[in-house]
Amino acid sequence: MTRPNPVLVIATTNVGKAREIRSALRGVRVRFATLSGAYAGTTYREKGRTFSENARGKSLYYSRGTDDIVLAEDSGLEIDALAGAPGVRSARFSAPGATDAKNIRKVLKLLSGVPRRQRRARFVCVMALARKGKIIATARGVVRGTIALEAKGARGFGYDPIFYYGTRRKTFGELGRREKNAISHRGRALRKIKAFLLEGMKRLRSAP
Repeated sequence: MTRPNPVLVIATTNVGKAREIRSALRGVRVRFATLSGAYAGTTYREKGRTFSENARGKSLYYSRGTDDIVLAEDSGLEIDALAGAPGVRSARFSAPGATDAKNIRKVLKLLSGVPRRQRRARFVCVMALARKGKIIATARGVVRGTIALEAKGARGFGYDPIFYYGTRRKTFGELGRREKNAISHRGRALRKIKAFLLEGMKRLRSAP
């Protein structure tokens, strides 16, 4: 009798992130789940000082007491002129529960008057896979660019409209989904996670 495909829980409530992850992992024999159902009402509070600490902590938290594989990630924007900020506070940079628009406005205000050559920035993503309270894989992805003088493009989410990628001469907010996923920090980390899952799925499915 063939065992059902294992469940992969995407440990995020961010709809945009979950969509990108599902798309990037297409072809992996898993059943996707989100932080609902059995996970509803449980919230992991990010206290780490690094993306890695938050991703690992989140994946371990949701993987305890279940056979499900949990994929957690922490990602954000680091700006050289702001000493690496907003960093791990990217989602709540302007205020707790801030909107993308408010965060973008704060960044642009802080960088007002800063010339283009000093607006270097990078998107960073760290992902962690855990099962039964143990980390089984991690991956890191980085993409470098600059902060635009103004927001452009209505695609993507977060800081995408102000992250200018010189190779494409566009902000991430102007890129199509496939084009962005091919070069983004999250896309780069997900390719490593996908390779691990494709190679190790038989072992994961047969593990006690």
